[in-house]
Amino acid sequence: MKAPAHTVFLLSPANLGGQRGRMVFNPSAKFLLAQSLRSGEGAELAEVFSFVSGLYFRGKATYAQAFARPPRDLAGGLVISPAEGLMSLTERVTVERLRRWAETPIDANNPAFTAPLLQHAAALERAYGATTQFILLGSVATDKYVVPLTRVFGDHLYFPAEFLGRGDLSRGALLLRSARAGLELAYIPVERPTAATS
Repeated sequence: MKAPAHTVFLLSPANLGGQRGRMVFNPSAKFLLAQSLRSGEGAELAEVFSFVSGLYFRGKATYAQAFARPPRDLAGGLVISPAEGLMSLTERVTVERLRRWAETPIDANNPAFTAPLLQHAAALERAYGATTQFILLGSVATDKYVVPLTRVFGDHLYFPAEFLGRGDLSRGALLLRSARAGLELAYIPVERPTAATS
């Protein structure tokens, strides 16, 4: 079977409800990222989520930047946002926008999360599905991403086989090592692996 001409990565989001998320929302925070988020220009999504999530998101972003082979008019790394579907890693966000995201539960049964995600995924499938493989860099042990994405991409949604049995920190470290070594991982269809195996 001929390999797809293009590869685009779909990155799961950082948890904005954790300690580092609270730091960026603090109106008194003096560090540069928080100040950028409060400005009209905002800050790049990759920088924000790498700060909030640490190693795991930084690994995903670095890996996507190393191995993406997108169509000419599409970003190679797209982040699953809580309320606005798929966003480029270079999308600029403000603290007000992040607050709206933080108030939106990431749940396969929440239309506020799934509707924009399904809309964007369907547009990608229509425009690029014949020549592009979409790789999920995120947990496949939960329905919250897998259910809406497989509704659109079906059995040609993939994820790194070596994610199985690893926690978030281990996955982040794996992705960073692979990117730095220039060694792309093998991918397998998502096909709804169970929590026991992933």
